[in-house]
Amino acid sequence: METAAAATTTGTTTNFTDLLKKSVISNFTSDISLSKMLISLGVAFLIGFFIYLLYKRVFSGVLYSKSFNISLIGMTMVTAMVIIAVNSNLVLSLGMVGALSIVRFRTPIKDPTDLIFLFWAAAAGIVSGAGFYTLAILGSVIVGLIMFFFIKRSSFETPYLLVVNCDGDHSEKEVHALVSKLVKRYNVKQKTVTNGNIESTLEVRLCDSEGQFVNQISGLSGVKNAVLISYSGDYVS
Repeated sequence: METAAAATTTGTTTNFTDLLKKSVISNFTSDISLSKMLISLGVAFLIGFFIYLLYKRVFSGVLYSKSFNISLIGMTMVTAMVIIAVNSNLVLSLGMVGALSIVRFRTPIKDPTDLIFLFWAAAAGIVSGAGFYTLAILGSVIVGLIMFFFIKRSSFETPYLLVVNCDGDHSEKEVHALVSKLVKRYNVKQKTVTNGNIESTLEVRLCDSEGQFVNQISGLSGVKNAVLISYSGDYVS
């Protein structure tokens, strides 16, 4: 009886192990059809091109980098190609994980929005390479609409920096009084006082797209110069 029970236990363990091995191996195909590769890369290219157009449309920084934007298409397709290769071979997938784990990217990302686009391109490539085309397309459309809505909505009121140099407190008060009448709202970002000079940096929101009020500020008595600068909303004092 004990021998039969042991044999039964051994058979159960062996069968479970075999099932586990088969379930893992069955997820990998030794060969991928050419049509599936072309479809996966085609979907990855279309999504990457969509990301390219959206990034170009909503970019609100100082210097637009065309090379960075084109790299989004390349990242989507290259990631899809890697996932296609990983799905085809179990040993290759393990080796690919080890190889990619030592890759380090040293390029600094100054705008957090660029990081979102990079991660989006990589995720779209992974999903496309895995064959989930509906998820890749539908997810990219939803993410694109959300990004477009929030980025363009935040750019309706473009912030500006107004840098004014005055010779004293009286002229500074006149500047603040005039600015409060000519703009929607403003707040002081920085103030530097030296001998015979007061430099004030104000963040202003204009009533319209024109900055002609700077001419009026420059014409005030005691104002040495006034400079209006457009910026993205990030300021380091």
